[in-house]
Amino acid sequence: MSDFFNLYQQGLVRAAVCVPEVRISNPPANAAATIALARRAHEAGALIALFPELGLTAYSNDDLFHQQTLLDAALAALAQVVEASRALAPLIAVGLPLRIDGRLFNCAVAIHAGRILGVTPKSYLPSYREFYEKRQFAAADALLRPEMALLDQAVPIGTDLLFEASSLPGLVLHMELCEDLWAPIPPSTYAAMAGATVLLNLSASNITIGKASYRNDLCAAQSGKCIAAYLYSAAGPGESTTDLAWDGHALIFEQDRLLAESERFPSTEQMISADIDLERLQQERLRATSFSDSIRAERERLQPMRRVRFSPELPSGDLGLQRAIARFPYVPAKSAERDAQCYEAYNIQVHGLAQRLRATGINRIVIGVSGGLDSTQALLVAARTMDRLGLPRSNILAYTLPGFATSQETRANALGLMQALGTTAEEIDIRPSCRQMLADLRHPFADGEPVYDVTFENVQAGERTSHLFRLANHHNALVLGTGDLSEIALGWSTYGVGDQMSHYNVNASVPKTLIQYLIRWVITSDQFEAHTNALLQAILDTEISPELVPADANWENADASGLQSTEAKIGPYELQDFNTYWISRYGLRPSKVAFLAWHAWHDKTQGQWPENLPEARRHQYDLAEIKRWLEVFLFRFFQISQFKRSCMPNGPKVGSGGSLSPRGDWRAPSDAEAKIWLQELRENVPDL
Repeated sequence: MSDFFNLYQQGLVRAAVCVPEVRISNPPANAAATIALARRAHEAGALIALFPELGLTAYSNDDLFHQQTLLDAALAALAQVVEASRALAPLIAVGLPLRIDGRLFNCAVAIHAGRILGVTPKSYLPSYREFYEKRQFAAADALLRPEMALLDQAVPIGTDLLFEASSLPGLVLHMELCEDLWAPIPPSTYAAMAGATVLLNLSASNITIGKASYRNDLCAAQSGKCIAAYLYSAAGPGESTTDLAWDGHALIFEQDRLLAESERFPSTEQMISADIDLERLQQERLRATSFSDSIRAERERLQPMRRVRFSPELPSGDLGLQRAIARFPYVPAKSAERDAQCYEAYNIQVHGLAQRLRATGINRIVIGVSGGLDSTQALLVAARTMDRLGLPRSNILAYTLPGFATSQETRANALGLMQALGTTAEEIDIRPSCRQMLADLRHPFADGEPVYDVTFENVQAGERTSHLFRLANHHNALVLGTGDLSEIALGWSTYGVGDQMSHYNVNASVPKTLIQYLIRWVITSDQFEAHTNALLQAILDTEISPELVPADANWENADASGLQSTEAKIGPYELQDFNTYWISRYGLRPSKVAFLAWHAWHDKTQGQWPENLPEARRHQYDLAEIKRWLEVFLFRFFQISQFKRSCMPNGPKVGSGGSLSPRGDWRAPSDAEAKIWLQELRENVPDL
């Protein structure tokens, strides 16, 4: 059980960025401060502890760096840190000046368990405006040899060093210093292409107005382009303010995402930490063909890069998780970001449909409207598309098609919305044609027996779509699909001439959780009038149901009112969307997905919720529920649903979370087995 909840067993690593309070030209005091923070990192369960540039001496020594006494004291301070590291788990990256072959270099030193793993000199020395580093130091390309003697150890030296943890697959580190990141091609770019997943920057970086924002941008961009984590530690309290000021800025990014950031302008030392998902980075690199192409283009430079191996002892037990796991990976929790993404998603859908109508020369749309979320969103997109094309909304031929289980509530919502949007609204009762087909099939329902099997359901779903296609023929129109990404992932649709099929589907890559927020965004942004907004809110408040089985049928997959419940059959959409994202987007092991889901969903009082989500809809799930519904997902996704995805209608890709179209993000055989995914889940997720 403890292995499952241990972050290191799930392919993550905890990293710490430390900003000590330094004392200028006092290496013994700085060594003590460094060791104290390294111990804090160790106690926090971290395997990486990054410190600032020249942190054992302080950065702002200027010409004091040419004093032999200071250089000797710096070496002695390094020896103290090396000795203390014997009892500590993290790789410790510290900065100090080192004299090598008669020249002085501004160096980063990697230390682990009493051993100096390697030394990396700074490549780019700023000597402009307030900087004069070339006055004191030589650049890395002035090195004469790849190894040096340091504290009685033979130590590799260079910018080509990668530090690989043999006990934690995927943990490969590289060090660079401050200005190196500001260069057009930082050394860490080559390191990432050579396999480094965690890039360390020992920085001093005085602060001026606006510089912190630029630092963030640089770290975000470098971590994003390199598909890596980027750790940054700037000098803080204690540095000289003779001419400059220092803000002690510490940052941890993972592929353009900020995981942790320090307080700026602290009065004392500080440490930040976060958990980096190494497996996620590796999986992303597998998919990024441009990243692989870059490696091939630079292979002559990358092949000689050296790997230095070390074997950290992995902390055991449940260490918690120091990273935010979004409950809704397709839906940002912060309102401004969420609104911006809803605006983009909505307009991608509108743009896609508008282009399809222009390309076909067709100016009418046929759509079935059930009063549920998906058809509502598609209808809203259709209405705005007609507005954009300068066509009347009456060109939307909207039909509600009640069957044996259609409720008065959804029927009223469908009719009201169609009329409020100014469509050509009609109702066709499909029950007579369904009865005829059931009679032709000699189905027991035709003889009055209450048999509500899959045939009974699919006759209705197929009849609806059959009507829509023939209506489109009759009116020279295009059938607009409504099925969403969540249903496509789970195969929750009727194959062929059923709700799977259409001429164009604007919801094809929009999951159910995002559709809810798109409709909420339409309401709050006043895209339509107040009466329409009231109808939209009523639709949001309605239980998700296919409404194919009568509510009085004593149905096993029903909610408390007896209504047929989709989520009682295939699981909560909020969990299944979570599973879809992590499995289709990143290819993670099922047990890892369960681990992430547990951290996201097991306690509804923790973490961020979208602020406009009603309290009653803020759910939590224990590990048993997460495992149960993930098992349902794995079987449906990998084994029984791909044949439906192989012939999906056209539709625009909306989000970076992906599309399951065979012409887009997902190609897979239709006859695969789910056995290995189910086995991995059952073997590695405990039954609590």
